[in-house]
Amino acid sequence: MRRSELLVASRLSEMMREVERLKKLEHRTRSELVPEALRNYSALRAKFREEEPTAADLHAINEGRHARGETVPLKKVLRELHGRT
Repeated sequence: MRRSELLVASRLSEMMREVERLKKLEHRTRSELVPEALRNYSALRAKFREEEPTAADLHAINEGRHARGETVPLKKVLRELHGRT
């Protein structure tokens, strides 16, 4: 017999809205969706492992930043883009 354990997590409202949307769309329960999401996440992490940058990678990144000049936060770029028509 399969043993169940209770999983308790703080829920972000946006994430919970997405869970509720998927529940209705797929006619499934949270107990079905959450384990599947974790299995998919685990499979993706195994397939696409993060790698630590080498010293050469970090040097190239820093040179690129220096060559470009000042870096601009993504939020600022998006704010400016959305302000244009």
